[in-house]
Amino acid sequence: MAIRKGQIALLDMTMKPVDEAKIGVACIQMEPVFGEVEINVRRSIALMTQAAQKGANLVVLPELCNTGYVFQTREEAHALAESLDDGMTVKAWQAAARELNLYLVAGITERDGAKLYNSAIILGPDGPVGRYRKNHLWADEALYFERGNLGFPVFDLPFGKLGCLICYDGWFPEAYRLLALQGAEIVCVPTNWVPVPGGQPDDKAIANVLTMAAAHCNSIFVAAADRVGTERGQPFIGRSLIAAQTGWAVAGPASAREEEIITAEINLAAARRGRNWNAFNQVLRDRRRDLYDEMLGAEAASRWY
Repeated sequence: MAIRKGQIALLDMTMKPVDEAKIGVACIQMEPVFGEVEINVRRSIALMTQAAQKGANLVVLPELCNTGYVFQTREEAHALAESLDDGMTVKAWQAAARELNLYLVAGITERDGAKLYNSAIILGPDGPVGRYRKNHLWADEALYFERGNLGFPVFDLPFGKLGCLICYDGWFPEAYRLLALQGAEIVCVPTNWVPVPGGQPDDKAIANVLTMAAAHCNSIFVAAADRVGTERGQPFIGRSLIAAQTGWAVAGPASAREEEIITAEINLAAARRGRNWNAFNQVLRDRRRDLYDEMLGAEAASRWY
């Protein structure tokens, strides 16, 4: 169509959105064997390989998936924990991430001197990206682990900005909000969800509801990888899922009992585009900063690394 003098061609208004940040995401739902670190790491890498074959560029593994979860003594936890700088688990995962050309977010039992942390390691094809330490400890975790001391860091990856939470962190809306305020487009959640107080129907999990609500309220993608099985009498509920920025699941929830890989192809740019809900409302812009401070009282981001 010819454009007359004085006309403005609004071509961008009619173009289909491009896939600026299109990636394949996989959540691996597995059943670690308590204390069998080598077996668990080998199994996780085998499942990572399957996820890569399904097109995954970003893979999430469950909480503490290299050791198992239900420790009985601090000595036991300390013996199974590893340094994230030179531990066997990180070396093996790093080699796999390089070979498979993907990014990995994985729950790991971290030892830092005499202190232990329930942590997640973020690895990429070119090396380590960063770490996150669980800020909100659940039940007996408080007997073995220190509370996280790294705040809520956000990591710049080639396809977008990534944040991380672990399990019980997801019960605190402030955690997701602080990541979103720093620009996170996807939050990866290694988790070991357990039945919650008050019970739940067999076909539903309150953790799924909270995950989808956080995705919707912050316009972010959330990828939560849970474990299955029963360990030392503690059952885990599975139901891993990937939620879009709309809040609706685009993969999962997975089964309650079986090992499973759930995958989704997503465009992270939709997280930013989707924050404008209508002509008046944008979910982060509409915050009442006259009633509460910009970062909800948290420390400055520059001190979180």
